[in-house]
Amino acid sequence: MNQLGKRIATLRKQRGLTQEALAEALGVSAQAVSKWETDNSCPDISLLPKLAAELGVTVDALLSDSAPVQLVPQEQRKSIDDMLFRVTVDSPQGDKVRVNLPMALVKVGLEIAKFIPQAKDADIIQQIDIEQILLMVDSGLIGKLVEVQAADGTQVEVVVE
Repeated sequence: MNQLGKRIATLRKQRGLTQEALAEALGVSAQAVSKWETDNSCPDISLLPKLAAELGVTVDALLSDSAPVQLVPQEQRKSIDDMLFRVTVDSPQGDKVRVNLPMALVKVGLEIAKFIPQAKDADIIQQIDIEQILLMVDSGLIGKLVEVQAADGTQVEVVVE
């Protein structure tokens, strides 16, 4: 659970909560929340349901290494141009590709890719509707939005944060 602290901090900030506000809601000290967020300690297991509820996720999403899908309220959304588009590709041959792009660049790339045969014709890419992802992000969805496994064993994940 070496990432739990980072998830707590990220989710807390997304909800617009201070460490003090979260601590008060949970009946713990702000120092306890700080220790959780720096991975110097973990919340007591009995606090997990209330912590997850305060952070707007399930306990499973809180403890999971994968980014939970969340619907962010309109007033808390970042501009789509300030968001990050992450693509992870793992092939059965051991090839690994990690791409982190600003969403603004993805929008431009989507237009350019329509004219590049290698991008347009790739089987695994055809299974992912980037335009639909952009619509989901515009409506406030963030997290792991796509997970595809091709017949050849290639796995692709698309996460927006």
